[in-house]
Amino acid sequence: MMILSTILVALVALEHVYILVLEMFMWTTPRAQKAFGTSKQFAQDTKSLAANQGLYNGFLAAGLLWGLLHPNDTTGFQLQLFFLICVGVAAIYGGLTSKKSILLVQGFPAFVAILAVLLANL
Repeated sequence: MMILSTILVALVALEHVYILVLEMFMWTTPRAQKAFGTSKQFAQDTKSLAANQGLYNGFLAAGLLWGLLHPNDTTGFQLQLFFLICVGVAAIYGGLTSKKSILLVQGFPAFVAILAVLLANL
């Protein structure tokens, strides 16, 4: 179960690195506009706001990776759980206030990872 939880946490971290790249560096590209359902004008007008959002997603990814790499297993567990819960809360908020698909795309992997981390650390 430990290997599965590690893989799931790493996947959530990688997803947030990808979101960081989309929001910070690719926001005005057709790929990001399609992913976030924005227009060219909206993307241009909100470029700095999106970069800020991307930075926060990077912090979530960094926290998850920190939890995976921490030499103390107990601290690593706590870090993973904390940052996965942060991702889950952000997904719930985003799903309720923006796009419902955020619950599935970001929330579901986070909640599955939370379950796996908890089960691996029983």
